[in-house]
Amino acid sequence: MPLTLPSPRTLTDTEVPALRWGVIGTGIADPFVGAIHAHTRQRAVAVTARDAAKTEAFARRHGIGTVHTSVSALVEDPEVDVVYVATPHPLHHEQALEAIAAGKHVLVEKPIAMSAQQAREITDAGRAAGVLVQEAMWTRYLPQSDVLRQVLADGLLGDVRLVRADFGFVFGFDPAHRLWNPELGGGALLDAGVYPIAFASSVLGPPDAVTAAGSLAPTGVDERADLLLPSAGANALVSTSLVARLPITASVVGSEARLDVHSPFFGPTGLTLTTGSATSEESLTWRDTTFDKLNEGLSHQAVHLAAYVAEGRVESPVHDHAEVVSIMATIDEARRQLGAAGVPGAGGSGM
Repeated sequence: MPLTLPSPRTLTDTEVPALRWGVIGTGIADPFVGAIHAHTRQRAVAVTARDAAKTEAFARRHGIGTVHTSVSALVEDPEVDVVYVATPHPLHHEQALEAIAAGKHVLVEKPIAMSAQQAREITDAGRAAGVLVQEAMWTRYLPQSDVLRQVLADGLLGDVRLVRADFGFVFGFDPAHRLWNPELGGGALLDAGVYPIAFASSVLGPPDAVTAAGSLAPTGVDERADLLLPSAGANALVSTSLVARLPITASVVGSEARLDVHSPFFGPTGLTLTTGSATSEESLTWRDTTFDKLNEGLSHQAVHLAAYVAEGRVESPVHDHAEVVSIMATIDEARRQLGAAGVPGAGGSGM
């Protein structure tokens, strides 16, 4: 039989309500707001950030009518339906809780917090308040991720034996920069490692154990980490780094076939399904050609969030609260094993 891949089950913007978004932060929020304005009916209507001049410029660039001078003013704005927390991750916990307390749905940039304990507090608060809490793990909402879910559900790979994923880049050491500063949530695991760890989790679920090897920067943050994550008879091998140019690919290897996610695996790229032996392989490739630019794929997570709000959900069905906390627990434990600075204390890892 010829190789086939299932078609992605896409969700169109016309199927979901047009929500009014309040934005906290102007860094990663810039491509996100650009994407939702270009490709959806979701609209950013208010923004706040620390630098007043940059915030005003951001508002002009994206046609945002309201600039608030504080987080409190933004989350209390009756014209805002959902708050996008797009600040550095040490601020996520406090700002997400404040938005939830104001009765707002929240999309919180990854990692959702600095520890599993903080993640649990955010998700528990959202559930208690009856509002949606979603981590901005945009990969989960891409068409290729739906293809992967169908491939796994249909058993096309056979018994899954191995998952591999990596995300690493070279960033010059600067102790004052957030990537290298423990007080600013620095380190490879929190910034980049959350992607491959989340990918492994999406296939295998929470690991039965965590074994981490790597090295620390002079500031005490993890500069690189390689993790072994066994689960349900399979292993995941994930790597992350601030000092090595990793290929940024992901693979799921089964007893019958292998599925490779193209680089960078966390964005809208493509998939290749391969079967056969080393001397007689057969492969089939699917590519996502929807957008011209990678970051335009950020719009998918906003459309799904709007759908979940309309359905009255408090968590994402493809990235639920328990998994969000579990991924943070894996990061906590890996950082603890490496001896990284700023690791949460007892009760923080959740392992």
